[in-house]
This record gives sequence, structure tokens and C-alpha cells, in this order.
Amino acid sequence: MTRNEFFALLYIVGCANGLLGRAILYFQFSDWEGAVSGIDINAIVLLAAFAGISLVAAKDQETVRPLDFVVAGVFLLFVALPIFPLSWIGVTGLSLYILLFANANADRVRGAFILLALTAPMLWSRLLFQMFAKTILNIDAALVSLLLGTHRIGNMVHFLDNSGYMVVLPRCSSLANMSLALLCWATITQWVRHKWRAADLLWGTLACLTVITVNVSRISIMGLSHSNYEYIHSDWGDVITNSIMLVLMVAVTVVGARREIFSRV
Repeated sequence: MTRNEFFALLYIVGCANGLLGRAILYFQFSDWEGAVSGIDINAIVLLAAFAGISLVAAKDQETVRPLDFVVAGVFLLFVALPIFPLSWIGVTGLSLYILLFANANADRVRGAFILLALTAPMLWSRLLFQMFAKTILNIDAALVSLLLGTHRIGNMVHFLDNSGYMVVLPRCSSLANMSLALLCWATITQWVRHKWRAADLLWGTLACLTVITVNVSRISIMGLSHSNYEYIHSDWGDVITNSIMLVLMVAVTVVGARREIFSRV
């Protein structure tokens, strides 16, 4: 077994355990539709896992080092415990180890970077939200209130038709979508071996702004009336919104990495 194959096997175990754990959690507290829509196993997450592991598993001639076994032992401790978010902590630690101490192989580094970015929407953005939930929801509510021209109280925004107040819930936050936009950017650019430039900061920011714009616009449309809220704040409304976000974040990323992408065509 080569060093890349060794790392790829660890990533397969870690990602599979993390994704499976979230699926089990949602199936316990929801029906199958809620589980599928709530586990965040969407196109970007699946693409990131596949692309990252594929790059890490690229052919190489390196043999496994003794320190790799030590890191693998610690990694498996996190994965083996029946606390599924710990799998993403393990993936984070393994990615940092590769980026800092096992970075002789370029494809391995690209794959590790993608998988490190994958942990953001799957774990770290959720922890960040739990610590700063009130502030984050207030920011979303303030943007919606500004667009509608109505007043707000905390994360509650007054309906434009004066039918009451709309509450901006955690599932409506822009933070999770921002982490997915960054994951999309990292996945596609690293997979096509995009060469980083100063302009990438602009394109990454633009990808985040597009999903924020779509999310705030969706909440603002819901804020026009209570009937709009009931219609859009549904599974179908989530599917349509998420589809628009997906198309936009991919489009921005493709334009930003167009040289490498279209040179392969």
C-alpha cells in the first residue's frame, strides 16, 4: 500500500462515518424526506468528498511512514467513538497533517485541502453558528428588514402586509450556504489544478455574496405576506432556493477558474 492509498483509505472511513452519522440522526427525528433534505448530503458535499479522496488516492511511489501510523491511530480513535461529529474533527486533523507534514505530493495536498474545506459546512460552521446564533440571525433579519422597509425586533421582521411578524429561523441562516459556496470554490478549483491568483479572493467573495443575496431575497419574498411565508417556507421552496444557489455558486467558480477548466475541453 502506498502512502496516498493509506491516506485515502483513512479519508473514506472518516467521511463515510461522518455522513452516515448525520443520516442516522435525521432519520431518528424525521421522516425520510426530512432526512434527505436535512443531512446536507447535496451535490457539492458529494462532489467534494469524491474529488478530495480521488486526488489523495492518486498514484505515488512513497511508502507509509512510521508517523503516519501514529496519526492514523489517533484518527481512528475519533472515528471509532459513537459521536459522529468527531469524525469531521478527525478529517480536519488528518488534512492539517498532510498539508503541513506530508505535502510532497501535489495531488495529495489538493485533495487534503478539499477535504479540509468539506469539514466547514459539516462541522465548523455549525459550531460557529451555535456560538454566535443570535448575532448571525440578527444580521440576516436586518438585511431583510432593510429590503422590505419594515421594522424588526431581534430576528423577527414585520410582514409588509402588516399580518404579523416573521421569525428568521436557524435553517434560514446564510452562514451554512456561505460555507458551501467556499467548499464549491475549493473543490472545483483544486480538482482542475487551478493556479491561485490575487483575483481568487474576489471570486471567492463573489460566490459567497451570491448565496447571501439569494437567501436574503428568499426571506424578503416570504416577508411580503404570511401566505408567501407559508408557501415558500416549505420543502419545495427549499429545493428551488438551493437549486438556484447551486447553479450560481458553480457558475461563479467556473468563470473564476475558466482557464484551467476550458483548457481541458
